[in-house]
Amino acid sequence: MIIIAIILGLLPSFAWLFFFLKEDSDQPEPKTMIAKAFLAGAAITIPAVLFQSLTQNWLKIAGVDQYDFVSFSAMAAIEEILKFLAAYFIVRKSRFFNEPIDAMIYMIAAALGFAMVENMAIMFGAKQISEAVGVIILRFVGATLLHALSSGIVGYYWAKNLIKKRGLILKGLVLATLLHGLFNYSIILFMEAMIYPILFLMIIALFVFWNFEKAKNFVQEPEFEDK
Repeated sequence: MIIIAIILGLLPSFAWLFFFLKEDSDQPEPKTMIAKAFLAGAAITIPAVLFQSLTQNWLKIAGVDQYDFVSFSAMAAIEEILKFLAAYFIVRKSRFFNEPIDAMIYMIAAALGFAMVENMAIMFGAKQISEAVGVIILRFVGATLLHALSSGIVGYYWAKNLIKKRGLILKGLVLATLLHGLFNYSIILFMEAMIYPILFLMIIALFVFWNFEKAKNFVQEPEFEDK
């Protein structure tokens, strides 16, 4: 059961990572840099859990229920900020971080590392193989993809910020937090009809892939400068 739990825990993140890396097929990033961003995202789960625990306590004292949209948004904000910091400090001075679309790629890699740890933790808590398989399928099309998409949004605004220098990263973090919180809140609202949260993710995915196409053209802008 342990080996199966490990395999199931790893599968969604690696499958989505392989999928999203195809978006940077013209000038692919070195595997070592992708691995560093992925592992940084995995490592950042530890402070994320600590910050979330403290925040939940503060919200409880303030009378905010843990299933309130405010609570979901606060938890999402912690995750989005820490995922960004994980990617930022790994790649910001790297010579391989040399075109705007790289921001999206490294953000998604960090996010999938973060999601991997979540998935592994849940898999080790499963008591039966059938239960583990059912849960990981839902997380494959749900939480794991959510992490990739929300961080992809942050990466897109990071990419725009490299050109326009207008503090757009904060805008990306706010938007990603709202979408992340709304998705988690929608699971509570539509617990018996998961198709609605999944459809919500599909809509977000369309925008993220559109953002990929736009980011690919950012490098053509004369204002873009290497760090």
